[in-house]
Amino acid sequence: MKTGEKALYGLSATAALFVFWLLLSGHYAPYMIVVGLLASALVVLFSGRMAVIDREGHPIYLLGRAVTFWPWLVWEIVKSAIAVTRVVMAPSLPISPTMVTVRGTQKTAVGLVTYANSITLTPGTISVEVVDNDITVHALLKAGAEDLKGGGMDARVTRFEGGIR
Repeated sequence: MKTGEKALYGLSATAALFVFWLLLSGHYAPYMIVVGLLASALVVLFSGRMAVIDREGHPIYLLGRAVTFWPWLVWEIVKSAIAVTRVVMAPSLPISPTMVTVRGTQKTAVGLVTYANSITLTPGTISVEVVDNDITVHALLKAGAEDLKGGGMDARVTRFEGGIR
């Protein structure tokens, strides 16, 4: 990574940590703000020495695409939650648990982890194992498993990652 790139990632990580710290702490006195900023900068300095502040560890390049991906994911979570709630609330409890393996078309570890986590965040499905680009998924409903096998979520995550699909 070039020096200018390192500086950009360092500043971005410091800003992200500082904003996160501000949101969690709720302390806005000047002294506390300075302490939070210094703590954030020190964490990034130590992380830089460990070489974990890079394109994969702090993927700021995904920020622009996140504006469309996150609302889509929230909508998928809501739709799935409604479907699972209907099934669980039904007196006959018509669940159809199944295990399937889906192949991720993502090219980076960040993309594959995003795909596996998106599956797990969606109610009724859990990513059980990831081997290479194959993700083993437990689905509460056979329809949920079939939907995953259809590849819609995979394609959306691949586009989020920067792929063409």
